[in-house]
Amino acid sequence: MLLREPTRADWPRLLELNQASVNELSALDQARLELVLALAHHSLVVESDGEVVGFAIAMAPGVPYDSDNYRWFSKSFEEFLYLDRVAVAEAMRRRGIGDQLYGAMESAAQTFGRMVCEVNLVPRNEASLAFHASRGYREIGRLEHNPEKVVALMSKELFALERDIGGQ
Repeated sequence: MLLREPTRADWPRLLELNQASVNELSALDQARLELVLALAHHSLVVESDGEVVGFAIAMAPGVPYDSDNYRWFSKSFEEFLYLDRVAVAEAMRRRGIGDQLYGAMESAAQTFGRMVCEVNLVPRNEASLAFHASRGYREIGRLEHNPEKVVALMSKELFALERDIGGQ
């Protein structure tokens, strides 16, 4: 598996992967994808045998991103990296691609001290909740978009051990 930055040639596949997970992610069209990538602090694709099988996009503080989730984190924290979306091809799930993407994004988030994201509670995404818990994310709030869409706002503190050791 190869991790790399997305190119314009990847956009049709990113839109396809996003659409396949649209119940967990917000919808994207080409114009919205272009905007999101332009605002992104870090974006990655995972390539397997020449095919993009997953991607992730993350935003730093201070960008004019109109996501309600991003705005909630912006009001709550000065420093964070917001994982806006992660999608993995259904046929490639449970093969470590999510771990690979999260590991790379958490590395990018180290300078911010925390990585944040949201996970659907309504409709409930048990697999994602379990995945995030296994990686050390904890719920710090909830946001209701409408009665059919409620998310858990999640955070993972990074470098807490180093800060504690340095303070001794």
